[in-house]
Amino acid sequence: MDKNLYSFSVKSASGSPISLEKYKGQVVLVVNVASKCGFTPQYKGLEDLYEKFKTQGFAVIGFPCNQFGAQEPGSDPEIQQFCELNYGVQFPVMAKVEVNGDQADPVYKWLKEAAPGVLGTEMIKWNFTKFLIGRDGQVIKRYAPQDEPKSMIEDIQKALAKS
Repeated sequence: MDKNLYSFSVKSASGSPISLEKYKGQVVLVVNVASKCGFTPQYKGLEDLYEKFKTQGFAVIGFPCNQFGAQEPGSDPEIQQFCELNYGVQFPVMAKVEVNGDQADPVYKWLKEAAPGVLGTEMIKWNFTKFLIGRDGQVIKRYAPQDEPKSMIEDIQKALAKS
C-alpha cells in the first residue's frame, strides 16, 4: 500500500497516540509551528482558515518544532497554553517533533519526500512550512514559511470541491 497521511500515528500534546486516519476524507493543512518566530502571527491566519472551512471537511494540524533558532523552547503544555491564549487556536497542536534529520517524525519524512521544496531539496527550511493534503491523503502542495495562510484559500477551495 502506498503511504498517505492516514498511514501515520502521531503524539498529541498530552502524549497520547492519535491515528491520522481520523482525518480520512478531509483536506488537511500540516504546519510546523513555533511560538517565538517572526512567522508566529500566522497562527491567527491558520485559525481563520480552520474556522472558515472546518464545516466543509478541512483541518489544520500544527507540529511544534524547536529545530530552527530554538524558537519553540516550551514544553507541550506551555505551547498549548501559548496558542490558546495568544491566538485562540482551536485546531490541534500536537507534541513537539523534529522535522529534519535522523530523528525527524515519520510524517515529516513522508511529507518531504512527497513534496520536495525549491530545487528538489527535501529539508524543511524554517518554521511555518505548510503542506496541503487532499481528501485522498496525498500531498497537493508545499508552501514556504513566508506564504501567508490567506494565500492558500483558492487551493483549499479547489481541494474541498474534489470528492
